[in-house]
Amino acid sequence: MNRKIIALASFFLVLLVILWITIPGSKQQEDLPTPVSTDEAIEKHVRYLYGIPADSFEVVTGKIRRNQMLGNILYEYGVSERQVYELSLLPKESFDVRRMKAGNKYALFLDSSGVHYFVYEKDLVNYIVVHFDDSIHLESMQKPVIRKTSEIDGQISSSLWETMKQMDVNPILAVEMSEIYQWSIDFFGLQEGDRFKVIYDESFVDSNSVGITRIYAAWFHHAGHEFWAIPFEQGGVISYFDEEGNSLRRTFLKAPLRFPRVSSGFSHSRLHPILKIRRPHHGVDYAAPYGTPVQAVGDGKIIAAAYERGGGNYIKIRHNSVYTTAYLHLSRFAKGIKNGVYVKQGDVIGYVGSTGLSTGPHLDFRFYKNGSALNPLRVKAPPVEPIHEENLVDYELVKRSIMAELESIGN
Repeated sequence: MNRKIIALASFFLVLLVILWITIPGSKQQEDLPTPVSTDEAIEKHVRYLYGIPADSFEVVTGKIRRNQMLGNILYEYGVSERQVYELSLLPKESFDVRRMKAGNKYALFLDSSGVHYFVYEKDLVNYIVVHFDDSIHLESMQKPVIRKTSEIDGQISSSLWETMKQMDVNPILAVEMSEIYQWSIDFFGLQEGDRFKVIYDESFVDSNSVGITRIYAAWFHHAGHEFWAIPFEQGGVISYFDEEGNSLRRTFLKAPLRFPRVSSGFSHSRLHPILKIRRPHHGVDYAAPYGTPVQAVGDGKIIAAAYERGGGNYIKIRHNSVYTTAYLHLSRFAKGIKNGVYVKQGDVIGYVGSTGLSTGPHLDFRFYKNGSALNPLRVKAPPVEPIHEENLVDYELVKRSIMAELESIGN
């Protein structure tokens, strides 16, 4: 009797479980995956290149060779001379077949009937797709750009550039930081042990960096001083300011060259390398490769652009009633540079050379105050407009937030 009761109870228990599983709306049914249609399943497994379903074609890729013509690429795969001619008639602002750059990538999508698409990469981001089906036409496209925000804390080992490379950081960040600090830090005077922190955005395409997009904030400890770079919008322009609200921009750049190297300093008695006599050298010599662009260190009017035996091709700029600068031994002047022309800070005015009495390519840079020569490396230029009084409260809030975030990096 007990065996019959146990058997019957087991039967009903199994039945209840089966009914619970099959009843509509039960939890088990809700957890079942939603059926996927055949088309959706195929779509998920299609491999796309440049937005084209690549699995449907044979894809041939390559790089443009020096002096290679588009026709030389296309004829090999059955594209006719007529079609290549039609290609040449497409708007040149979109695709000029005569201006393809050696080294740029291309791709052909073809099957047994011939070429269906030709893709040419203009650069790392932009590309064009030429359609050969029906009438020949093209699309201008862009690859997805992914932005990544990073925070780094570094210590100088040699140069900022080399330190970035050793940290496996895009060294272009060093260039961007030098742009921000060019008025306050001599990057060729960095010392081993100097430290920096920076928060920045970097853009990537196909996992390749395409540049530093934005620097949110930075901090540098150099020569016993702290240099903060805090971005703030004032007058519709975002600029960088220090912890006291002074602009990092100065009336004069720290140097007239990017990443200069001092080869000879300011002196009242220097042995001239050619004349072999002692005489004053009231300037700073910056060694640099021939043709390196030379920038005006401040706004002003060119009062001389000429040649003299000692200084070779030289330029003088009067910045105001007090300050004047001079640039000697130039290989040539920049386009449009002549006496009487006004220039802005950072404008290229000439190029490094070795004209006049010179033993090699360099720039002799001179700084004058009321006609008296100053050591350019010791000139402390005043900052441009600081934070306006009406913006001080807002700036204080921004500053506190950014300084706290920078201080937390590496801790």
